[in-house]
Amino acid sequence: MVDVINTLKSNARILHRLAISGDREARARVTRRLGQAILPDGEFALKRRHCLTVVARELGFNGWGHAAAVLEGNKSDDFGTLLSPPRCSAHANIWCRSYDEAKSVHAVQGGYLLAYKNQYLVVDEDYIRTLGLDPDDENWVAMGKDWARPKDITARGRLYATLACQVIPVMEVRHDESA
Repeated sequence: MVDVINTLKSNARILHRLAISGDREARARVTRRLGQAILPDGEFALKRRHCLTVVARELGFNGWGHAAAVLEGNKSDDFGTLLSPPRCSAHANIWCRSYDEAKSVHAVQGGYLLAYKNQYLVVDEDYIRTLGLDPDDENWVAMGKDWARPKDITARGRLYATLACQVIPVMEVRHDESA
């Protein structure tokens, strides 16, 4: 869990550095997620906290505080949208309004119990593959195949880290070679 938080903080630091130096791609990411352009005349002075918000929103969270709470394993009523991206919408799955209902379905149907905002879904291996995770990953067993209330919270953190690395664009600080 701490590793994914540090990774995201590092990504936000790089995004901030690139955006304030004028990198078009970085500025576009910030503008897209904040709905506010970074203007050269300083009307919107970009801060590191803005970049943390961008990174959190790219993962389907409301903001950095929301992302950090969920990723650290704090009890949450809203897991964000990371576990149900548009690419997974073609899969058949069972949606439940409450955790207890989802747990009952999971006990009967098997599969994987995931969370989306304040709802739950039970999915199969194909969904997990489309999501970008390995259904045979040992972390699933450690979690009891239950994302919302895992037996091992650090196992969920490792899977969150895997997903985060797939969603957040890899950005490198580019050095001006003429300097």
